[in-house]
Amino acid sequence: MTSSPSNRDRVLAAAIELLGTQGLRALTHLRIDEAAGLPKGSTSNVFRTRAALLSGCAEAILGGEVPAVGSGFAPDDEEELVEALAGLLDLVTGPGRTASTARLWLFMEGSHDDTLRPALSAGRAQLIALTAPQLERLGAPDPTTAAEAVAACLEGLILHRVARHDSSDPRPVLATIVRGALHPPA
Repeated sequence: MTSSPSNRDRVLAAAIELLGTQGLRALTHLRIDEAAGLPKGSTSNVFRTRAALLSGCAEAILGGEVPAVGSGFAPDDEEELVEALAGLLDLVTGPGRTASTARLWLFMEGSHDDTLRPALSAGRAQLIALTAPQLERLGAPDPTTAAEAVAACLEGLILHRVARHDSSDPRPVLATIVRGALHPPA
């Protein structure tokens, strides 16, 4: 027997869908209630403030991606790392496109909302924590800085894919970043 999603889960799923398909202006408590198929007032019972709702969305997006990204991320060489990163990009801009679009809206909101920044920063910290050990294992002299460069590159590629519907092959760009991370100039 499977359990049905909690009201909190339903609210977050509906909020992420609205945010990722219609933008920040679509994100009202009433519209979320309607999209989630919940009685009026349900969203405000779960998330009293807009700030709490936005942070909840950021945390839910991250929570949905980390298990998918973390499993099996152990490349044996540069080429496998590039392929793994390209696969991650495909995941978050293919099946996870709506969530990635929602995250981009949240990034913009976070530019002037101090309470949202910690939840948004957690995603990058997770990516760095996942990537740095792999880069160290592959011989990067400064794995943390290398992981930060990889994360920045991925964020830019995600933005281009979502905002510009860019479907170009990311491997040449990723290979350049990985090569630079593993073999920095003297």
